[in-house]
This record gives sequence, C-alpha cells and structure tokens, in this order.
Amino acid sequence: MEPVKVGLLGLGTVGGGTVNVLARNAKEITRRAGRGINIIHAAARDVNKTRGCNLDGIKVTTDAFAVVNNPDVDIVVELIGGTGVARELVQKALENGKHVVTANKALIARHGNELFATASSKGLMIAFEAAVAGGIPIIKAIREGLAGNRIQWLAGIINGTTNFILTEMRDKGRDFADVLKEAQALGYAEADPTFDVEGIDAAHKLTILASIAFGVPLQFDKAYTEGISGITREDVAYAAELGYRIKHLGMARKRDDGIELRVAPTLIPHRRLIANVDGVMNAVLVYGDAVGPTLYYGAGAGADPTASAVVADLVDVTRTLTADPENRVPHLAFQPEAIANVPVLPVEEIETAYYIRLLAEDKPGVLADVTRILGDQGISIEALIQKEPAEGADTVPVILLTHRMREKQMIAAIKRIEALSSIRAPVTRIRLEHLGAKG
Repeated sequence: MEPVKVGLLGLGTVGGGTVNVLARNAKEITRRAGRGINIIHAAARDVNKTRGCNLDGIKVTTDAFAVVNNPDVDIVVELIGGTGVARELVQKALENGKHVVTANKALIARHGNELFATASSKGLMIAFEAAVAGGIPIIKAIREGLAGNRIQWLAGIINGTTNFILTEMRDKGRDFADVLKEAQALGYAEADPTFDVEGIDAAHKLTILASIAFGVPLQFDKAYTEGISGITREDVAYAAELGYRIKHLGMARKRDDGIELRVAPTLIPHRRLIANVDGVMNAVLVYGDAVGPTLYYGAGAGADPTASAVVADLVDVTRTLTADPENRVPHLAFQPEAIANVPVLPVEEIETAYYIRLLAEDKPGVLADVTRILGDQGISIEALIQKEPAEGADTVPVILLTHRMREKQMIAAIKRIEALSSIRAPVTRIRLEHLGAKG
C-alpha cells in the first residue's frame, strides 16, 4: 500500500523528535501500521535554523496553512501549542478532511468538545495521546485497556516542573524560590513559570483524563487549581515526620452527586508507589472497580518520549484509515451520544483529609480552643505534633492531620481559628489523600 503522507506543524523539540523516531524505527512502524508513514511537508517559524533531525525529502515552509491545505497530506500533526492559531489550523485540517494528531493539552482541554464534534461529523479522528504525561500511554490505557471498568478515581503527578521542585525541597531541605531558579536554569521551568507552578498545565491534563475516565464533557473551566509556591521546606519536613510526602497532585473522583476535579499540593503516604515518583518523572494512578489500582509511570516530557506518543497516534490513525468510522474508538472513550453531563463539584464540596499547620502562642488552653473549633465543625483529628518553640520565641508550631470531611467544614474552621488572638499567622492547609481502595 502507498505510505500515509503526514504534514507536520512545528519543528521544535517534539517535532524534531517525531522526525527522528519515524526515521529510526521506520521498519518496525511499517510492520505495525501495515503501511509506511512519511512526513512530506512541515512548517516552522525559521526554515534556516539548524535542527537535530534529517529533513531530507520534507518540504519545509513558514506557512502552516500551506501544510494544512496540501491535498497530498492525509494526517496533520499539530505541535505548535496554544489555543489561537493552533485551533484555527486543526479546524481547517478537519474541514479539509484530514485526520489530526496533536500534543496540545490546552487545545484539547479548552476546545476539544467542539473539535471532536466536527471530527465525528466528518468521520475523522483526532488523536491526542501526547497531550497528557508525555510518553506514558495513559489515554490508551484508560480508553481501551480499562474499558471493562467503572473508573472510580484517578490521581496523577502530571507536571515534571513542580515534581522536580518538591523533590529537591524534600531531599535537600531547600526553599521553593531557590529550587525554582535552578529549574529555570536547567530548562525544566520557563522564565515565567506560572503555567506550571500554579497548576494550569496539570489542570489541562487532568481535565482530559477525567473526561475519558468518567464519560463527561471536557470542563477545564470548572477544574480547581492551586499552586505550590506557598509550600515551605518546613511543611515538607513536617509531612515527612508524619510519614507523608507532598506532591502536586491532580485528583479526579466520581461521586454519586458529581465529580471532584482539582490540582493542588497534597500529602500522600510515603509507602505509596506514586509518592516515590521523583524529579521530572510523571505517574498516573487509576482505580477501576474490576482491576483495582493500576499505576502508569514514565517520562512526562522530552523529545523522544513525547514523540513516542505522537508516532503511536500516527500508527493508530493509519490502522483505521480504512475502518468504518462508526466503529472506531471514540475520542473520549464513550460513544458521543453516551457522554453524560455529570456536574463538576465546587471545591467547597470535595471530600478529603487535611494537613494543618498553625503558629500558636505558647500558653495553656490554646490547643483546647483549636480542637473545640474543629469539633464544632465535625472535624476529627488523626495526628498532632507540637514542636518546641525556638529559643526566645513565645510561639510554637502545631501540626494537625485530620480525617476526611467536606472542604467547606475546613474553610469554616480555619476562619474561626485564625480569628483567635492566640494564633499569630494565617493557617496553612494542605489536602491529604491516602489513595487506597476508596481513594
């Protein structure tokens, strides 16, 4: 059979990696796909830039729309990123009857619903494995490998930048700002790190995973996000003393009344495998009713790992080019007419345990006041540590772990605790997940 012809939008790190993987593994890819996969046309901002890939036989242009409009191109690979011109290019590719492969999590999370509808109406595919967790095949695992399960919850370390920062803070006792500077120097964090450290990147990915797991529309605007800039080395040390590690965790849980969808710093018991995922690595833990917990671990970014996912999508699309569109794997795992409008719960309604750190006056009765307030809100304490005051200080750090409750109970309790004259500073609150059978 004639090779499938691919148009590539973007020749950056992942684009160059895709060219290399396709060339290096051409024979294996052809054996798996049933026909060759050749890039014939590519777009880049600078056609004269020296790149770490062989572009022989590939027409390179600065006009991305020329690639999308090339009648010889069967599949368009979008690796530009963002939700502006990338959205226009993907929409145009679909209008031109071309299948699309993308690594763009923001595009899928924010505009996937309408793009999938367009693709389905034209019998086309949008493949997006590379949009979540780099080279880890988590989309395929949930959408196909776990298709016989009711997914009850999933939890993911899905941003390498924040995981690197928290790992360094734990292992070396460093401050957030200090490690962030190193992450920027190493290329793990951008000059403006907001997208990563405030959880926006992870929320895009979590939105996609939740839709596939639970069969609901993509609802990024309802995902709760909280960053790690407020985490101190003291919090990291206290958590370790209590047998926990702090991770920037994406958490999605299906409940009878809706779906929890949040990204936030979270304490995890140190014995859990996912708590031991360090550095820039990613991992996703999925709990299905039939299979129980399954863990997916690997590189969340980088040229070859992400290119691995892009090429896998190209193989999938190539395999199904002649298949009946009605019998292809649905974009969001469930048949389009079966997507359910289950509400995403406001963060006040989530259920979780908590780590609480407060700075209290070192005098009798203070802890009694705090525990009374917690009791009034129906909050029970699992563990408590009262540290020794620093020399000459009249305040003492107190750390509490609670059992599970609704977040609104904790919000009300903290408001009352902070109003006590014996509490000297804002209360630090970090969510805690045990990630056992019930999540």
